[in-house]
Order: sequence, then structure tokens, then C-alpha cells
Amino acid sequence: MDMHTVVVGTSGTTAEDVVAVARHGARVELSAAAVEALAAARLIVDALAAKPEPVYGVSTGFGALASRHISPELRAQLQRNIVRSHAAGMGPRVEREVVRALMFLRLKTVASGHTGVRPEVAQTMADLLNAGITPVVHEYGSLGCSGDLAPLSHCALTLMGEGDAEGPDGTVRPAGELLAAHGITPVELREKEGLALLNGTDGMLGMLVMALADLKNLYTSADITAALSLEALLGTDKVLAPELHAIRPHPGQGVSADNMLRVLAGSGLTGHHQDDAPRVQDAYSVRCAPQVNGAGRDTLDHAAVVAGRELASSVDNPVVLPDGRVESNGNFHGAPVAYVLDFLAIVAADLGSICERRTDRLLDKNRSHGLPPFLADDAGVDSGLMIAQYTQAALVSEMKRLAVPASADSIPSSAMQEDHVSMGWSAARKLRTAVDNLARIVAVELYAATRAVEIRAAQGMTPAPASQAAVAALRAAGAEGPGPDRFLAPDLAVADTFVREGRLVAVVEPVTGPLA
Repeated sequence: MDMHTVVVGTSGTTAEDVVAVARHGARVELSAAAVEALAAARLIVDALAAKPEPVYGVSTGFGALASRHISPELRAQLQRNIVRSHAAGMGPRVEREVVRALMFLRLKTVASGHTGVRPEVAQTMADLLNAGITPVVHEYGSLGCSGDLAPLSHCALTLMGEGDAEGPDGTVRPAGELLAAHGITPVELREKEGLALLNGTDGMLGMLVMALADLKNLYTSADITAALSLEALLGTDKVLAPELHAIRPHPGQGVSADNMLRVLAGSGLTGHHQDDAPRVQDAYSVRCAPQVNGAGRDTLDHAAVVAGRELASSVDNPVVLPDGRVESNGNFHGAPVAYVLDFLAIVAADLGSICERRTDRLLDKNRSHGLPPFLADDAGVDSGLMIAQYTQAALVSEMKRLAVPASADSIPSSAMQEDHVSMGWSAARKLRTAVDNLARIVAVELYAATRAVEIRAAQGMTPAPASQAAVAALRAAGAEGPGPDRFLAPDLAVADTFVREGRLVAVVEPVTGPLA
């Protein structure tokens, strides 16, 4: 558990805090201002509940049933019922980090003072996070509109001491038992509270924030592997010159070119060994790496802007406004988040595609400029990395399927009251798979490029100091270098972990300086 404490106030949170709580177990505390805002908003809801006029979410049903006025003696049952009935997810369990992000982000909105939830409910939400209790949430159930309803309902069910949850030891038990074991009293929901716990974009937003963190690492890693491949293919680094990228001033393009140039500094391979097979230009997958990687970087920046806006938002329906009004709205619609989740899946697929093309070039003796077929030790007897590229190609093919947008679809629900939905949760789920695949694809290129660089060194050429650092660290991690065929899957798994954990970037930066 991370000893860092995240204080939840009334004005949103940061991406860094989401990752700290979701992935690293940071503790959560409510600020004094948040507790005050919660109490003030609750007074407004209580006053409205006492009036004879119906108010949506306070004294009415929900969705297509919003026209029914609910009498006071049935309102606690109403709030329990919405949680129980909406906890209708199916399929595999969602990952622990996703559920923790979901819970934390809902707490963030509750703490804003715009939902009308009592302070004690918010405190119980924080207590669950701090106890390491993670509700069992299922893959299917959210349409990304009216909030991530089923996933959030499963979380609210745990607050009530119902359903199943995972304890800090990883064991799934009845939620009531887990709460009792940690001295947490289940909440008894009052007017509006059940609805307020369900009505947000928290699941898709949490997955967006974590995907952005992962993709930042993968894009820098892909700049490094592109540079290694360029070097191993005896390409020219002249195309990385800053003045060439200044005349097409897309920010990400310049960043990627600079990263590659730093990695290649001091190389004895780039552009100096083409006499036997002169070529005017390198192939697009080599020459245009900064343009492709950079366009992806710019997309990450756009998605981060959207995520930042959503992190600053209070998404609920209805909401309590500062002037005391409680108003219905459509802020729960996930379109802004869904669009960028799909956009990221597209650029991730294209990054995976260009990585695979460079790997294939390294393995083809007709295009690798003097490297052995498939980087094999004794081609024919050995197959080298032939099938590693097959695996990479299979991953790329799936990435292309995952790039088909979910947000372009909509399926009506709730008796046509909710007749246009975002499918943002689905976009987020497929992006998580895409990010996992991308890490593996970059890892295969790294494994092939480092082997090719070592072969060049054995041919008497001197790789760049950064390349040498990457090779040495990957070998020390357990991925072996050139030689006769061996069981390859363990080496690829080592490379995957090396990339995924950010170690490739970490071992190169002492040579290159900080990479963006």
C-alpha cells in the first residue's frame, strides 16, 4: 500500500491522484471543505423531500418511471431498490484497479457538494477504499449513459453491505462480512443517495486516465525501439533533424524526432554503411516514425485535456446548484469521454502497425541490408525470430479490430427514455485490451531490434551508447541475445515486462537525458 494520502476536496481531482489510489493503494481523506459542502447540499435535499411537490430523484421514480411520485415511507426502499435492481452486471470480473478508480472518482463527485449525499455516506466510501475492499464488478452492464450504471451499482451494493467484494487479501467474500471485519457500518440510503451513487462516467473516466498513463510510457518506448530499428537497418538519422520538423510544427512529431535523435547520438551505424547498397531514402516505417508516433502523442494530449475537464466535473442527475435549486440535466452522457477512448484505440493500433512493419523489415534478408534471415544463427537449421513476428502480427490484427469505434453505436434503453447512449464503457474496455497488446508489440520490436544491433556490433560496427545500454539491461533482465534457437516465449515475456514497467525508458534516460 502506498503511504501517500489523497485529500478529496470540492473541486475535482488529478490524474495522478486517480492512479495513486487505483493502482498504488493510496489512502483517501475528505477535506473539511468537502464535508461542509456535503452537509450543506444535504440540507437542500432534505428540505425538498419534505415538500409535497415531486422532485426527480428525491421523491420520484427513475428513468421511464420518473412520473410516479413516491410517498415518504417508501423512499428508503426506493433508494435500496435502485441499487439492487441496477446491480445487474454479467460476465468476467473487472480488474481491481478499475473498480478502485470507479469508487474514487464517484467519491470525488459526491464530495463536490452537488449530489446531496450525506457526509457519512461519503466517509464510508473512503473507508472502503482505505480498507482495500473492492466490490465485484462485472464486464457488461454499462451503456455509458445515465452513468456507468451497473458497475457503479455493484459498488453501491457493497456500501449497503450486500453482494460480494474482494478483501485486501484477494479473497472474495460476502460484502457484509468484509465490512464487519473492518469495523465499517453499512449505509442506509436516504432520498436521492442511491441515484447519486450510480449516475456518473467514473468507470470510463478511470480507464481513460490509466490508459493515458500507460500510453505515455509506450509512446516513449516506441520512440526508442524505432531508433534501435533505424540503427540496425543502417538508416539515416538526417530525417530527424530539428529544422525538418520545425517546418511542420505538430508538437508530438518534434518530440518523437528529438527522442529518436537522442537515442541515436554517437551511433557508428546510422547513415555510414550504405556503400554496398546505396539507398536515397529509408522505408516509410523507418523514416516516418516521428510523424506517426508524434500524431499519436498529440492525440494523447487531446485526450488528456478531455480527461482533465471530466476530472473537474460533478456528474450527477439531478444536481444541487449553489443557489439551492435541484435540476435535472444530461451531464451523465459519456460522449466526450467515449470519443477520445475510441480515438486512442485508433492511434494505438497504428503505432502497433508501424512497429510490426519495422520488425518484419529487420527479419527479411532482402530488406535488412546485411542482417541474417530472421536474425537466425544458422538460417534453415534455425528459424530465429520468424514466429515472434507472427505473434506480433496477430496482435496487430486484433488491434485493428479493437480500433473500430464503440461510440459510433447507440442502442436505446429504458423504454426509449434513454434513446441515445455513448457506449463509453465499451470503448474503455476495448482500449484496455489494445494497450495491453501494444505493450507486447513494442516488446517484440525491442527484442528483434536489440538482437539486430548486437549482430551489427559483431560485424564490427559501434552502436550508440543508448542502444548499448538498452541491450545490456534487457540481457540482464533475462532476455537472451543472438544464438541458436531456444524456447522463445520466456524471452518475449521478459521483454514485455521490461517495456510495460517503463524500464526501457529508465535505462536509456541516464544516457540520453530525460525523454518526453
